[in-house]
Amino acid sequence: MKSVKQTTLRGEASIAGIGVHSGLPVTLTLHPADAGSGIVFVRTGLGGADREIKADVRAVTATEFATVLGDADGPLCATAEHVLAALRGLGVDNAMVEIDGPEVPIMDGSAEAFVAAIDRAGIVTLAAPRRYVKVLKPVRVARGDALGEILPNPDGFRLDVEIEFDHPLIGRQGLRLDVEPEKFRRELARARTFGFLRDVAKLWSAGYALGATFDNTLVVSDTRVLNADGLRFADEFVRHKALDAVGGFALAGEPLLATYRSVRGGHKLNHMVLTALMSDRSAWTLVEAGSGRRPRGHADVAAALVAPAYGPDVS
Repeated sequence: MKSVKQTTLRGEASIAGIGVHSGLPVTLTLHPADAGSGIVFVRTGLGGADREIKADVRAVTATEFATVLGDADGPLCATAEHVLAALRGLGVDNAMVEIDGPEVPIMDGSAEAFVAAIDRAGIVTLAAPRRYVKVLKPVRVARGDALGEILPNPDGFRLDVEIEFDHPLIGRQGLRLDVEPEKFRRELARARTFGFLRDVAKLWSAGYALGATFDNTLVVSDTRVLNADGLRFADEFVRHKALDAVGGFALAGEPLLATYRSVRGGHKLNHMVLTALMSDRSAWTLVEAGSGRRPRGHADVAAALVAPAYGPDVS
């Protein structure tokens, strides 16, 4: 484990944009937080009754086209995966994410604007030791032709992501990457969300992608990418899926010591695998950096999870 102390932000930073699905304007502000706080979302602009929720696997209420966080009172924040990916990818353990609308702003469809906001705020080291979720045995979930598997890896968090689309510009793409701050910046942060022109009418009729434009989404026709600036990476599609996986697994609550292998996956599969992992208390343990010890007073996440109904294959 390379980092032995927890981190937070030095100061505050704000960005403003629109939600890709809602189309509504929203301002997001990142704030410092105390050691042990984790990532906490605070929704303002609700008639004086702000709502707060910790970003962990128990807070996920939907994963159809984005990761939605909420509680018993309903959804609080949609499309949380890109800001979560930026915080986890740059090694920020504790932060408060304040938003004044129902959805995190999509910005350019990647995590680049959130990385820039974190850089403006700065990152500082705290006195408390960093804690990790250490995976102890493989956990596998199959969903149709999609497969997700999380495996032990004592050296950090590694992604092994493969996608396959019946489209001449995408086909089969794969990416293997150890998720570290500089690699995240260089290899994942700028990869944008994408969609197919043929699906636009269907998404609009279902109430999704109301804020999608060429400025925040890679739009693919049957033969070409329609965005004037083209692709940022030859394999930008799989890189964005990997970016989403970093954000999805940030909901473990602590950095993972694991390898995540995904085939034809997405938001839903990422969440299913994380839920299956955290529900199996024999599959993971919480350790402090540099000691390998289980922290005293640890609140067991698994105790609040219901065994998943989809019946993962665990080996």
